[in-house]
Amino acid sequence: MRLAHVLIAAGVLLLLPSGLQIFNAHPTLYTGETSAREQAWLQIGSRERGESLTGYLRLGGREMETTGVLGWSGPAGEREKRAFPAWTTLPSYPSLATGRNWHLAAAWLLGLGLGVYLVVGLASGRLASVLAPTREMLRPRAVLADLVGHLTLRFPPAEQGYNLLQRLAYLAVVAVALPLMIVSGLAMSPAVHAAAPWTGDLFGGRQSARSAHFLGALALALFFLVHMAMLVLHQPLRRLRLMTFGPGKDRS
Repeated sequence: MRLAHVLIAAGVLLLLPSGLQIFNAHPTLYTGETSAREQAWLQIGSRERGESLTGYLRLGGREMETTGVLGWSGPAGEREKRAFPAWTTLPSYPSLATGRNWHLAAAWLLGLGLGVYLVVGLASGRLASVLAPTREMLRPRAVLADLVGHLTLRFPPAEQGYNLLQRLAYLAVVAVALPLMIVSGLAMSPAVHAAAPWTGDLFGGRQSARSAHFLGALALALFFLVHMAMLVLHQPLRRLRLMTFGPGKDRS
């Protein structure tokens, strides 16, 4: 299970920047089947203003300036129009083909890790015992105590296993976010869509599937950031040992 955890984490860490590289090739999201301008609901871009570039984010009918964050990348005098800056993409230079190659390779890595995780977890029963909330956890008083504990950064010892919020977060990732990313990614493939058009129909069209894929990636990125923040705030070295070697190797 720990090997699967490493494979999944590596896959996600490679998928996100390579996905941003692909998004940069056409930084506009639509709904429906085609990329009709009137169906665009998000666009990241930049426009020339004098001798400089001004970035913007257009969400629906509202536009906000994003200079220095989104819309362009590079030092002063060498700026180029890019939705996400170079330090967030894989590779750092503009290359749709290379980004797709990295994305496909990372997808296989994620699929392998997820497959091992599900097969071993379901066969051993560990998946249900670790992720399924218990009746005691779902009692209102226990839920409130768990919320207060997280808000005040008072976490239970690592040996007690996952608490309610952790279990719900992991279930959301394993049962919702990752399957959504896989199916929506397949729906965007012309070959898969031609052989199984129902993949696009699940989302209301291929462009809607692309939008769902993008939003799912943002959700996974947010989960990763919160996950890392919780790790840093509470016994980081001990929890890293538990994640890497298991409880039998924890001597602190």
